[in-house]
Amino acid sequence: MTAAIAPSDIAIDVCGLTKLFDGRAAVRDLTLQVKRGTIFGFLGGNGSGKTTTIRMLCGLLTPDAGRGACLGFDLRTEAHRIKREVGYMTQRFSLYHDLSVRENLEFVARIHRLADPAGAARAMIARLGLEHRRDQLAGSLSGGWKQRLALGACMLSGPKLLLLDEPTAGVDPSARREFWSEIHAFADEGLTVLVSTHYMDEAERCHEIAYLAHGAIVARGTVDAVIGQSTIATFAVSGEGLAPLAAQLADVPGVDAVAPFGTSLHVCGRDAAALEAATAPHRAAPRQTWSRVTPSLEDVLITIMAGASRGAP
Repeated sequence: MTAAIAPSDIAIDVCGLTKLFDGRAAVRDLTLQVKRGTIFGFLGGNGSGKTTTIRMLCGLLTPDAGRGACLGFDLRTEAHRIKREVGYMTQRFSLYHDLSVRENLEFVARIHRLADPAGAARAMIARLGLEHRRDQLAGSLSGGWKQRLALGACMLSGPKLLLLDEPTAGVDPSARREFWSEIHAFADEGLTVLVSTHYMDEAERCHEIAYLAHGAIVARGTVDAVIGQSTIATFAVSGEGLAPLAAQLADVPGVDAVAPFGTSLHVCGRDAAALEAATAPHRAAPRQTWSRVTPSLEDVLITIMAGASRGAP
């Protein structure tokens, strides 16, 4: 169970948030508290409700049910105040392609009515290591540099909360690592960050995570807690014939997920006894070695997702 957080330490506090589109719940009965200065990860498949939740939190969408506050401001009645305190970075690069890095940052600084737009742009360029790109057109930047520029634009106004919607999709591993170093540096200064991601290594960089399926949170806590609280059992299988084995196990009752894991195969189930029984005929195969292992975060989330897709609790 997550420990109670003092009201003054809470950046996001929502209860029962629900959002419908054409009568279908994109987010349903979502309750969440996020502590100030926390990097909180949202995980889930496409259509799980991550983006809709983020847009409600920053005041772009009004909930159909539920209540809550972001940075102490009511989601329904003070959305305009939330927008002033939040930086929102989408997956799609939204700055001007035909302006340089410096020009884009100065333009954003003017929008926020900063006293010294040129000085604010220079400071952000220096902080994010963009000096040698300052006069380059934004449209000609690589994905990693565009991402860094977009982050700088979000941070110019000094937001207290940063919402990142799959910000590193399509970015190379080196650029993703550098991006996360910057995020942790900002969080160390007191910034609260909520980030949606599909990457397991990024989830492991968050202080806490929540996994969404069909618009509801189905797992929540630190990475270690999510793994430790799960009842998921996992076999690692090595040897020959792993691809045919995966196909054979895909629809076997008691097996909830089968996935390649390096040179081995991970076979997972929510019920250890059922998984043992389901795999017993295969564990005697002489060409393969089976061993029980601690599930990884990926094992846990894939199995949760498989259960959710089948309507399991």
